[in-house]
Amino acid sequence: MANHLTPEELSKEMGIDRQEVIRVCMQEGVPIYQGKIDKTLFQAQLAALATTSPEALAS
Repeated sequence: MANHLTPEELSKEMGIDRQEVIRVCMQEGVPIYQGKIDKTLFQAQLAALATTSPEALAS
């Protein structure tokens, strides 16, 4: 299974909006390299965000 996904693919897998995927990457420093995002790194950062401040996901 692929580990580097486009924002569209990642948004479908995670069940969140494409723009939210890009916002989290920009805000949290998750690199987007050649239009692809490391799924594991994104999930880890999203989990860290959720445990740190649940309202951060809503902003």
